[in-house]
Amino acid sequence: MMQTISQSSSNSRRLIVIGLVLLAVLFFMLDIMLGSVSIPFGEVAKIVFSGESDTTAWLFIVEKIRLPKAITAVIVGCGLSVSGLQMQTLFRNPLAGPSELGITAGAGLGVAAVMLTSGSTASIYAIRQLGVSGSWLIVVMASLGAALVLSMVLLIAGRIKDNVILLIVGVMVGTITVSVISIWQYFSQPEQLQEYILWTFGSLGGIVQYHLYVLSGVVAVGLLIAFSSSKALNAMLLGENYARSMGLTVGKTRFIIMASTSLLTGSITAFCGPIGFVGIAIPHITRSLLGTSDHRILIPCCCLVGTVLMLICDIISQMPGTQTVLPINVVTSLLGAPVVIWVIVSRNNLRSSFS
Repeated sequence: MMQTISQSSSNSRRLIVIGLVLLAVLFFMLDIMLGSVSIPFGEVAKIVFSGESDTTAWLFIVEKIRLPKAITAVIVGCGLSVSGLQMQTLFRNPLAGPSELGITAGAGLGVAAVMLTSGSTASIYAIRQLGVSGSWLIVVMASLGAALVLSMVLLIAGRIKDNVILLIVGVMVGTITVSVISIWQYFSQPEQLQEYILWTFGSLGGIVQYHLYVLSGVVAVGLLIAFSSSKALNAMLLGENYARSMGLTVGKTRFIIMASTSLLTGSITAFCGPIGFVGIAIPHITRSLLGTSDHRILIPCCCLVGTVLMLICDIISQMPGTQTVLPINVVTSLLGAPVVIWVIVSRNNLRSSFS
């Protein structure tokens, strides 16, 4: 009887995974097709697979704008969803997300150092020429800011053994960082504030091919670390005492998980700006769909669900048929918050997934 139930559960999960893959492919193509200019499916497929088109304008739009943006949406969906899953498992807290360690705020601090300081005329010129997402200066400073906060948190993590206290420390470090940014904003010029606010809206556009190589490479390393830590995450989910009884070095495991999360969150925030709610919402949706807490299943499925959600958000943000493009951060929050509420209401025992 138990074997029949287990086999039925395995078959249903397999069907869900196949469905998610098909949805990811469908929305990937729709994301490229839809926008201010609608491009037929046949032409999109021809450009994607052969790099040719009878219409030069369509070829340019797909290759230079929409295809890199769709690939960026896939990378962001995978990276942030796995980051959130790792943080929720590490702290055994359903409200933990990739920004809880202050990494996102650290990236914002690096960007503020460029955009809001008095001697930033040259940098503002570079940003205006290349776009907020296209400036390597912004990427480098955001990465350095995230690395600075990460170093502080990891240094503190070496002295603190309690994950709950570490979570509180991470939130406090993020709060201090946001306060420093707020002081900078208060004393900044209106044009400087405008550039910084544009960055905080988040954007999947402006990521050109050579940016994609760096972003995808760093995110791939972060995901590989997460995949290799699947068994350790399963053990951590049952508590530190259980993990130690299984021969796991808790301090080392915690460091690896935080390093993976930092690579994923820091790189994505640096290139795309802060993107909210994906890291919190996707792990809950994935657990609800699959009915499991096994990270060997959850991690790849979080990547699929995150990909589908980010592609949907990107399609909505483009407002097909119009020239209007909404900030991606606004769309993910509007779509993610109701989904989390629905999951929580439909699963009264949500905390059982973390015990």
